[in-house]
Amino acid sequence: MSALLYGDTFFLDNFAVRQWDDPNYSGTRIQYDKAEFVEKVHQLFKEQGAKLVDGYAPFCKHVFVPNFVGAKVGALAITPENRHLLRCAYTRRRPEELAVLTRWIPESAVQPVPQAQHLDIILYSRQQLLQEYAAMPSKTGGQAADPEQLLPDVPWGIISIKAQDESYETPMQPITMMRNALGREEGGSGVTLDRQAYEASTQYWQGHAAIVAGEEPSGE
Repeated sequence: MSALLYGDTFFLDNFAVRQWDDPNYSGTRIQYDKAEFVEKVHQLFKEQGAKLVDGYAPFCKHVFVPNFVGAKVGALAITPENRHLLRCAYTRRRPEELAVLTRWIPESAVQPVPQAQHLDIILYSRQQLLQEYAAMPSKTGGQAADPEQLLPDVPWGIISIKAQDESYETPMQPITMMRNALGREEGGSGVTLDRQAYEASTQYWQGHAAIVAGEEPSGE
């Protein structure tokens, strides 16, 4: 990994790079220099008191910062006016993963997409990422190096960025929770399903849909 893509606290993980490089990414896409992004996140994190917000598991944390990249919201509320724009297909994030039913709205059908107020920077611990890379080597982004050598000696990897209006965590998609429960060998994190969190997720995503710039998303 380039030395420019990490600082003393965070590094940009390959999983998040999709949000820059994959035009079919489902959700927030970033148009900002990667190295400058990592540097700015470090700066804002320290200015805000260097506090991490707990996530869905001990290895997951969040940092909420202003939307300094001008990213558009990654999901829209479903309304009677846009419901007819919904699309569905079975898609997968990687060739090794199972395809799952995905629902989205094409970005071209809802121009202009609103700009978000905040960025939710989602973090996984380095140790968790090493375990996931060992279970599914394709997570290294096609690099054959030993993950222990590939990942910088920095505690937290940025694995996803969500552009949103809320300054707090919004529910991950239900299918992502199920994938996590399937285990690392299937592309998940290995965290068992929390029924209460799952019900909250279905309630949220019953009324929201991700935005996709391309023809169809690369997974949920």
